[in-house]
Amino acid sequence: MPCSCCIIPNDVLTRLSQDKKLSAVLRKQMVDTVQVSHELRELRTQTAKLTSVVAARAAGLVTLAAAPTVTVYDCKHTQTLPGTPVPKPKTSSDGSVKRTFNQTTKVARFYQQVFNRNSIDDHGMTMMSSVHFGEKYNNAMWNGSQMVYGDGDGSIFVDFTRGNDVIGHELTHGVTQHSLQLAYSGDAGGLNESISDCFGSMFRQWEAKQDVKKADWLIGRDIMGPAAKKKGFACLRDMADPAAKHCLAPQPTKYSQVTPGMDPHYASGPPNLAFYTACTTLGGYSWARIGQVWYHSLTGFGPAPNMTMKAFAARTRQGAHTLYPGDAAVLAAVDTGWKKVGL
Repeated sequence: MPCSCCIIPNDVLTRLSQDKKLSAVLRKQMVDTVQVSHELRELRTQTAKLTSVVAARAAGLVTLAAAPTVTVYDCKHTQTLPGTPVPKPKTSSDGSVKRTFNQTTKVARFYQQVFNRNSIDDHGMTMMSSVHFGEKYNNAMWNGSQMVYGDGDGSIFVDFTRGNDVIGHELTHGVTQHSLQLAYSGDAGGLNESISDCFGSMFRQWEAKQDVKKADWLIGRDIMGPAAKKKGFACLRDMADPAAKHCLAPQPTKYSQVTPGMDPHYASGPPNLAFYTACTTLGGYSWARIGQVWYHSLTGFGPAPNMTMKAFAARTRQGAHTLYPGDAAVLAAVDTGWKKVGL
């Protein structure tokens, strides 16, 4: 299965396109998003393959910069990437441009300060984004080399740059691409999506200085439009309660419920709940200890494209012991998290 790496699952868009309660215009916009996203996914798949080949053959990667340059381009509602460069995005009067620059800069700072990582590839690669992609495009994605943001239709979804967890989620797909290189099917696909949710949520909490008790653990709360809220949808996913009815894309909560061929956006439910449970069992800030264990498990061992959830759970248990040998509470929390979902 090619890597979707979009924040909105295809089947959600397809379901909405068939909802007769929505206007014909809205339904068509969902269909258009699915079709355009398919082509972007093909590009993402090829770029990921190139990353894998280059990493396997590189004698030693050169550090491009001590800190990444952040650039923003304006597609001006076309589908031409990257679009027109924005010369001073930090002070732009365009809200989408300014938000993208500021939040991408903060994601870079988050990875640097919390995990000592230098950009997406850990070698200072430029973090490039394109906004106003397409006409009311209902998605955001990492396409293998840059970020792409749609404006949303203004009804079901609003401007995708409004979700800092969305930005953190999608940029983390790039981190995974340059570290564990997870495939996008089976257990590995579910882990791929879950890791992005975990780090996207951690980034949102870090930016707000929230501990695990104050955080709402919702993914995509800030991109839900008025029509979606009217239908009772508060978010895309809820890491604390993956199967909740207020989720636009509810997920299974047990590993035994993950079935062959399941979309990774759904298979990510059990590891999401495991992470949430580990964090809330231990308490404090999600990124302080449990997040460190997850990051170590993601980046400390080289590529493992077909990693199973059981193997990742074992790695985090070992990581908790390795990183915090004098703090048994960390391992106990990680163990509690995985046992909660049947791993």
